[in-house]
Amino acid sequence: MKIGIIGLGYVGLITGVGFASLGNKVFGIDVDEKKVEKINKGESPIYEKDLERKLKEIKENFTATTKIEELKDCEIIFICVGTPSKEDGSIDLKYVKQAAEDISKILDSYKVIVVKSTVIPGTTESLIKILGKKVGRDFGLAMNPEFLKEGSALKDFFEPDRIVVGSYDEKTKEILEELYKDFNCPKIFTNIKTAEMIKYASNSFLATKISFINEIGNICKKLGIDVYDVAEGMGYDKRIGREFLNAGIGFGGSCFLKDMKALIAKAKEIGYDPKLLKEVIEINEKQPLKIIKLLKKHIPNLTGKEIGILGLSFKTETDDIRESRAIPIVGKLLEEKAIVKVYDPKAMENFKKLYPQIKYCSLDEVLNSEAILILTKWKEFENLNYKGKIVIDGRRILKAKEAKIYEGVCW
Repeated sequence: MKIGIIGLGYVGLITGVGFASLGNKVFGIDVDEKKVEKINKGESPIYEKDLERKLKEIKENFTATTKIEELKDCEIIFICVGTPSKEDGSIDLKYVKQAAEDISKILDSYKVIVVKSTVIPGTTESLIKILGKKVGRDFGLAMNPEFLKEGSALKDFFEPDRIVVGSYDEKTKEILEELYKDFNCPKIFTNIKTAEMIKYASNSFLATKISFINEIGNICKKLGIDVYDVAEGMGYDKRIGREFLNAGIGFGGSCFLKDMKALIAKAKEIGYDPKLLKEVIEINEKQPLKIIKLLKKHIPNLTGKEIGILGLSFKTETDDIRESRAIPIVGKLLEEKAIVKVYDPKAMENFKKLYPQIKYCSLDEVLNSEAILILTKWKEFENLNYKGKIVIDGRRILKAKEAKIYEGVCW
């Protein structure tokens, strides 16, 4: 099939590379000329495991461009643009609407338009008016949410837990069934609004699980109980499961917080007060600063003290710092007039854009600080020598327990 992708950010690039790897001809469009140039050279504009190698392998099947006209012969077009938050937390749909307007200029033959961007229920069908032709006759319409995890996104593309498709009509459903026929996983075909909501409900539940175990962890800390032993005992219950029960300094990334805020705003718009969702966010906002409180138990006055930070990305195997828990922690250390020294194997260049004034160091330089905070669970941090150090651990690196003084945030 000929497939178009609008937006070559994280979701669009992984989706495009994935479909190209399966033998489809993929044309991806992005407004960023430098990004397009890099992709066409087989260079990945983001760090993601195996992505650059895959890009080089599928160069014949993947073309990046800045021109919407290149997508006019595509049978399916995926909208993969960003959906940022407005100041009030509600979703900003300007990029999605612009993508629909661009598609309307090349909609001279039947195409299936698929929204893969995370959008609030009702959004996909609102694009019918912008597309300007008869849905079901001149074009098909569907919602096909992505469930990619940064750090394992290509694996998630090829081996998904499930595929969700909300389609407007039977013809659209049949075309997308054909596209996904070789994927060996449950496939849920439903209506468009339900597909949109499945994504929001999934992300909100995962975030809730994290804030729940952090709440339990905060209680455990005061009782002298290791919350990881508690989580292990809980996890054997099939109704609960062990995943997403890793207590620490909270969740980050581009999705959970943004999506929950959008769902809260939508709920308020329709007259419902989502108290649980709001509490999940509040717990997550407070959680990272607990590491500063623990640090001050051992170094009450941080002025002029060298504090080392291990890990800046919001999780391992990515250079993404969006909503990283390191951001408020560094901000608080600077407020306390500490000297901040940081190391991350992938995310330092991105973090420099936010905090150019702190010291970007080698591992050894960070380990020579007066205290060390562990904020990301990179594998290499499991093999360091922490003896004689003060370590406050936000991510459960067991090797760090050899430190002279060791504190876990929730254990």
